[in-house]
Amino acid sequence: MKIIVFGAGAWGTALAVSAARHAGGHRVELWARDPAQASAMQAGRENARYLPGIPLPPALAVRGAQAADLTASGADLIIIATPMAGLRETLVALQDCQAAVAWLCKGFEAPRADGSGSVTGLLGHEIRATVAPRLWAGVLSGPSFALEVARAQPTALVAASEHASVREALVRAFHCSTLRVYASDDVPGVEVGGAVKNVLAIATGLCDGLNLGLNARAALITRGLAEMTRLGLALGARAETFMGLSGLGDLVLTATGD
Repeated sequence: MKIIVFGAGAWGTALAVSAARHAGGHRVELWARDPAQASAMQAGRENARYLPGIPLPPALAVRGAQAADLTASGADLIIIATPMAGLRETLVALQDCQAAVAWLCKGFEAPRADGSGSVTGLLGHEIRATVAPRLWAGVLSGPSFALEVARAQPTALVAASEHASVREALVRAFHCSTLRVYASDDVPGVEVGGAVKNVLAIATGLCDGLNLGLNARAALITRGLAEMTRLGLALGARAETFMGLSGLGDLVLTATGD
């Protein structure tokens, strides 16, 4: 399959590297919005800015391009590896795309007026429903440091989408002996887990900085997981999702990893 990763930060690069090494023989392209960065990566065969020391596989092509070019790219799967702040404009550019699409960013969109006077902060799937309702899309999330994925160290992710074909495309693209991809149809749960764990990780850092001790850290993580679950349920998620990779798994990684 032809896979395009749009966004050449550390995580986008790591996934592109992983896909390019896949036994399935995928055709993988990593698109950087900065042409100078793309040229440097193509020439030096590494992402010296975000993932230094990791060689790019020969099968991985790097190019400079914009989101507007994605629809006509002929890709079977498009991975959006931009920050949350760039997700909306990328989905707008992809609203008529026929390929499966998945984003990597975790979080709530910065609050913005919704046209009725209300100010809202949306999750990725809510942005997609607003600007690209016909798009077959989902999210790839879970406990994952980019460098470890790029080094082919064991990692497990969750591919979440309401569309079975999108889940299947993500599994086919990335599932291998060192990167396991599990499917879920609970998109709100996966996205809430990925967003809230960052807040709890900051709080854990405060615990450590104040020397409150490991008891306090454990209490914070445990009660934080309960709060994350309650928020998720209020937004339409299932409780069991928060006991999985995108809830407990991502929380443990981010709140305890040095």
